[in-house]
Amino acid sequence: MQQQPSTHAPLLDLHQLRKSFGSHEVLKGVSLQVTAGEVIAIIGASGSGKSTSAALCESVGNVPDSGTLQFQGKAVDYHPRRLSWRRAAQLRNLRSQIGMVFQNYNLWPHKTVLENVIEAPLKVKHQPRAHALERGKELLASIGLADKQNSYPSRLSGGQQQRVAIVRALAMEPKLMLFDEVTSALDPELVGEVLDLMRALAERGMTMLVVTHEIGFARHVSTRTVFIDQGEIAEQGPSGQLLSAPANERTRQFLRRVLHNNTASSDLAL
Repeated sequence: MQQQPSTHAPLLDLHQLRKSFGSHEVLKGVSLQVTAGEVIAIIGASGSGKSTSAALCESVGNVPDSGTLQFQGKAVDYHPRRLSWRRAAQLRNLRSQIGMVFQNYNLWPHKTVLENVIEAPLKVKHQPRAHALERGKELLASIGLADKQNSYPSRLSGGQQQRVAIVRALAMEPKLMLFDEVTSALDPELVGEVLDLMRALAERGMTMLVVTHEIGFARHVSTRTVFIDQGEIAEQGPSGQLLSAPANERTRQFLRRVLHNNTASSDLAL
């Protein structure tokens, strides 16, 4: 069931973000507001949409070339010439409240599953070890992996590793979760278990920004879908509406191709 967004001030406010890598401009003035409780799906073509969408998420944690970012009503100072302990502390605080999960699990191979989950709460939030252990075990039990807490990542399936990566981010008790194509590296039969966990988070009211090619997830779970094309937001709107009757011809072309590739074109009349 789709969650209804809050009517309060935006939790995250991106305004005219621009980002280039060498001569390639990846973001071309992207503006986006995310309110608490929203689940926003970001879709787009590979190379122009998907990579740009991923860069949008990464700009929350990295440095845009220009534009502004506000989180919980406070402007984030990313200017490289104003590096100071206050700015560094601000960025650490920002990153401790925003959880990021990538398509590659990025688990520490030399640490057990439980050690992976408690590392950030111990080192970043300086939680007492007993509290971090208790919370970590609770989180692993909640996703059915309590029996894997002493296993190493190499002993887990891809789907299990990705669920541990999500739980590791949740252990920091973030205000916002960012997901960057978290199912794209998984075998098809493992995708469902990861999407089920993300769906459960959405139902519990977690604010989420999800870069995805899973159109079914976007349609049924997200409150809003954003289509990014060539570094710009070409269209956005309520997911049910945009994915059923997009107004932009480029969006229609993209969805036709995606649904055709997924042999599910009958799911959408365009």
